[in-house]
Amino acid sequence: MLKVAVPNKGSLSEGAVKLLTESGFRCQRSGRELVVTDHANDMEFLFLRPRDVAIYVGNGIIDLGITGRDLAADSGAEVAELMPLNFGRSRFCFAAPKELNLTSVKELDKKRIACSYPQLLKSKLAELGLDCPVVRLDGAVELSVKLGIADAVADVVESGSTLKEAGLAILGEPLLHSEAVLIARDAACADLPGARKLMSRIKGVIVASSYVMVEYDIRRESLENACRITPGIEAPTIAPLSNPDWVAVKAMIKKNDVNVIMDELYEIGARGIFITEIRACRM
Repeated sequence: MLKVAVPNKGSLSEGAVKLLTESGFRCQRSGRELVVTDHANDMEFLFLRPRDVAIYVGNGIIDLGITGRDLAADSGAEVAELMPLNFGRSRFCFAAPKELNLTSVKELDKKRIACSYPQLLKSKLAELGLDCPVVRLDGAVELSVKLGIADAVADVVESGSTLKEAGLAILGEPLLHSEAVLIARDAACADLPGARKLMSRIKGVIVASSYVMVEYDIRRESLENACRITPGIEAPTIAPLSNPDWVAVKAMIKKNDVNVIMDELYEIGARGIFITEIRACRM
């Protein structure tokens, strides 16, 4: 039975459970149970603290795990990233008081930096050649400067609005771009029984979330132009209509391009254009 670690709380947990459920796995908890068994798919989902997932996976106690790239890096565990999961995106950045008007991360040298990801921060400081005392905090990092226990912070941010509200400005480029990822002890674990099925289903849901299905009718004389607009994945599906001068076309298109594509199709004479969502797919 494949053992999969899932975050037990927060947005990572919500995103992981949603993705796994949409992929056809039974992992919903009815209460606060720590283990949910999916007998139909021969899998066991174990709910752990997001920070602990990489440690259990790295030690080989659990086969696969879902956690943040930042959390995996901060754990110090030796794990392999099997695939990104397209949710929980954030940036790990330095931030300093706006009034200091710092222009380079090099200006942080020797300054106290507060952070909830001490191991990740220390490795980045070493890469940058900075010698900074690290003040470890478990939360509310952005308040550390105001309270006088740090001179700057290094934190995982999404929009950065919380830092701005605390009078801090992001300094330099992100040290790490993070998101939810599927991890294993090493890349060979992707061949474990059930692992390929898990990854294939997840990939199908992720890909499907980026596409929609467009269907429309078009005159045969305009079909070539229509197929250039909607080439599909391999090729569009084309079916005859009762009127021999017209055909029906169906193709997958990028969700972000929907309105532009519909406009272009209408301009060349396509009619009856409509869009449907795709829940899952196999490419």
